[in-house]
Amino acid sequence: QVQLVQSGGGLVQPGGSLRLSCAASGFALAIGGVGWFRQAPGKEREGVSCISNGDNTYYADSVKGRFTISRDNAKNTVYLQMSSLKPEDTGVYYCGLVKPRITDWTSSGCPAIGYWGQGTQVTVSS
Repeated sequence: QVQLVQSGGGLVQPGGSLRLSCAASGFALAIGGVGWFRQAPGKEREGVSCISNGDNTYYADSVKGRFTISRDNAKNTVYLQMSSLKPEDTGVYYCGLVKPRITDWTSSGCPAIGYWGQGTQVTVSS
């Protein structure tokens, strides 16, 4: 049974940093693709960043240069380091498994395959 457990998040001032973690059980993240998605109030869930089984990465234009996705295979965990946070980054962040090969990704992001973490709130506000 695949389980994704998220940690991190919280309240941060504009310009601050946060790190989100997504720890997996029942599945080796090293062979899969993992994505981070977010949903702001009243908006649809959007893709933020993904990492493929070959360590290729995708970033939405809105977070390029500010967010970094990484993976620790020994801990079976994927991270999202978020810096220079803006109020528009506020939302509930979800990690999820995505199609593992970059050839399956599009310019719009990485297709999710239905396994999700529980979500964590990120609020950027002064």
